[in-house]
Amino acid sequence: MRLLFSIGAVLVAGMFAGGDVAGVAAPGPKFEPPRTQPQRLAADRDAQTVDVELILAVDVSYSMDMDELAIQREGYAQAIQSKEFLQALKLGPNGRIAVTYFEWAASSDQKIIIPWRLVDGPETADAVAAEIMKTPIRRASRTSISGAITFAMPLFDEDPYRGLRRVIDISGDGPNNNGGPVTVARDAALEKGVVINGLPIMVKEPSYSTMDIDNLDLYYEDCVIGGPGSFVITIKDRDKFKEAIRTKLLMEVAGRTPERPVVRVADKEPRVSCLIGEKIWSDRWGR
Repeated sequence: MRLLFSIGAVLVAGMFAGGDVAGVAAPGPKFEPPRTQPQRLAADRDAQTVDVELILAVDVSYSMDMDELAIQREGYAQAIQSKEFLQALKLGPNGRIAVTYFEWAASSDQKIIIPWRLVDGPETADAVAAEIMKTPIRRASRTSISGAITFAMPLFDEDPYRGLRRVIDISGDGPNNNGGPVTVARDAALEKGVVINGLPIMVKEPSYSTMDIDNLDLYYEDCVIGGPGSFVITIKDRDKFKEAIRTKLLMEVAGRTPERPVVRVADKEPRVSCLIGEKIWSDRWGR
């Protein structure tokens, strides 16, 4: 999939209203009229507003080898620190985002690595990147994309910031094979206005032992992602791993979409069965 992304000059118009306070004589240059309660509430609300609430949900199932897991970690850390990311951040209407990062495997196995953090410049970006890198790498069994989405949804309620957009970013190297159907979890998220984007990892030849599938990118397009402007960026070359992660984050922060958006017809059958992972698991293990 060819993507069109450009961080060009963007004009952000700001309007600031000012006025006199009737009946108040200014006794001196240091005098500041007290804010009314509505003004305080508006200021507090503005201080909590971010351009996007971004949940990074990262696959650590056993089908990911240790080298892939290390590159994945480094990719996210370096992307958040990159000058391109920081430039895209500045171009947003608020110039800041809220981000949380968790790893997932089975339907009951999710671990938050980075609780909600505000990223508004180099210092906060460096802090998040350092926190990602210092956590020991782990692997776990099964692949539950539905479990990751279900786990992610309540995290938005815990976020102290309020975003103009809410996005769940799912990366993984295989189809859902554990927990509820992925389409049920996806549709529940979409009903609440959440956008789901995908990063299918296809750097290895499909293998029976790892339960990989052909056309994982089509599976993600038809069964995982959704919402206005949702997109998939596929990784098919290990050397492009970090570049793909950076491109994905840039698009999410800037609110950009691919040149060729994913378009679905509601009553059209998916090109890859959304239950293919469950079927492979059942055929192999008889359950």
